[in-house]
This record gives sequence, C-alpha cells and structure tokens, in this order.
Amino acid sequence: MTTTQEARHPMAKYLRPGAEVTTFCPGCGDGMIAHSVLRALDDDGADLDDFAFVCGIGCAGWIPSPYINVDTLHTTHGRPLAFATGVKLAQPDTKVVVISGDGDLTAIGGNHLIHAARRDMDLTVICVNNRIYGMTGGQVAPTTPEGVKTATTPYGAEGRPFDLCRLVEAAGATYVARWTTAQPRFITRSVKRALAHKGFAFIEVMSQCPVHFGKLSGEGSGAHMHDIMRDNSVPLRRAAGLDPADLDGKWVVGELTHVAAVPSAAGG
Repeated sequence: MTTTQEARHPMAKYLRPGAEVTTFCPGCGDGMIAHSVLRALDDDGADLDDFAFVCGIGCAGWIPSPYINVDTLHTTHGRPLAFATGVKLAQPDTKVVVISGDGDLTAIGGNHLIHAARRDMDLTVICVNNRIYGMTGGQVAPTTPEGVKTATTPYGAEGRPFDLCRLVEAAGATYVARWTTAQPRFITRSVKRALAHKGFAFIEVMSQCPVHFGKLSGEGSGAHMHDIMRDNSVPLRRAAGLDPADLDGKWVVGELTHVAAVPSAAGG
C-alpha cells in the first residue's frame, strides 16, 4: 500500500498558518517577489525573530502582512518609512524591512522616502513598482509613464515619471538596485546584499499589474507584461555603452549604487 503526501511549497514554512492561498490577482507579480524575498531569508538561514517587516496601504503591503510569519506593522498610507524609522531607533539590533508599492512610498510617502535616504537609515526598502495604484482602482501614480490613460487621467498621464533609483541615490541611499519580476534570482541576491548592508538599501522591483496597468496601457495579460519586462531589461554594464536614446522605454537593471554607509545618529 502506498501513501501520498501533499506537495508543499518550500517557502511555506515562513508563512502564517492558513496563509498559503493568497488573494493576489491572477498574473500579479507580488507572489513572485514574495518568493524571492523568502528565498533570500532561507538562503541566509535567517531567524525571523530578528526581523520586523513594515508595509503601507496597497497591493504590495499584502506581501508581509498577513502572509509572512514575522513581526509586522501594517501602517497608514504613505507612512511605512516613518514607522520603520521608529522601530529602528527603538530596536537598533532589529533588521527592519519595508515592503510597499510605488504609490505608497513615492506619492504621499515621498518626503519620508527622501529623508530616510538622506539620513542613510539602516533600513532595507523593497519598492514594488507596478506604475499605477492597483488596489484602489487604477489611478495615476508618480511612476505612471507619460501618456498612459488611467482612472484619473482619461486623456493620458502628464509629466515624466519618477526614476526612483536616481531619486533615492541623489538623496543619499548607499545601496540601490533595480530588477524586474523577470529576474527573480537577482532579486533574491539583492535582498541578501541589502540585508547585509549597513545603511539605506533600496531595491526597486518592476512588477506587472494586468488588472489595471496592463488593461489601461494596452500591455495586456500578466504573462505578456512579464515578457515585456524581460525583453526590455538592459543590464547595467551593457547600458553604459549605449546611447541614452537607445535606453528610451527600457529598464536599466542591476546594482546601481553600492558604497559604504555614512555613520549617523539615525541608525546608519
């Protein structure tokens, strides 16, 4: 007589009981990012008791809360970095990780972002950039490409979108990386390096939102959006030899900044 054992995801051991079935939309990249983050913790043999995860309001906020079985603060909109700063100042030995979306971190939360980077706070920030407000109906975000029609820009988004990596680098971040969901192993590697970095570490992950951005921009399904990100990712070394015009509409991916942190009283 043979017995069968139900297959279980290798990262399920880090999830809260009952959280193995997610509410992410079909085709969303958040599940892929969650796996890459958990893989980094697993590779390092991390003890989740040493961590605190902080998130704001939005689709990406559901990655740590309620799924990861770790101390978590699910905070008010735009304020995860303010809460994370408080946690780090109160518990300097705790590894504080912020996972949130581009709208949450760079619109209402934009000032918290640039000042946390300016202070070179010892925080790891993972910004899931789907280029739109995905959870609240598909409104324009600071990262929405010019001309894309959204729920709040029926005639097309105006103005150039933020380059988030350049923004935090200029503000003072000492570790900055960008990847897309088409490079999950590199996301894992960057998370491991960001956690080991003493200072403000910022990882931007371009992610697909087929429900809103894919529909409104014409990029279509999650699988098609994934392929677009894969085909339009340019490694940093190759990008250095290209004319800026050749990079229009592309994502330069890699570790864009990695320097020693500047010691500060704020936890850097």
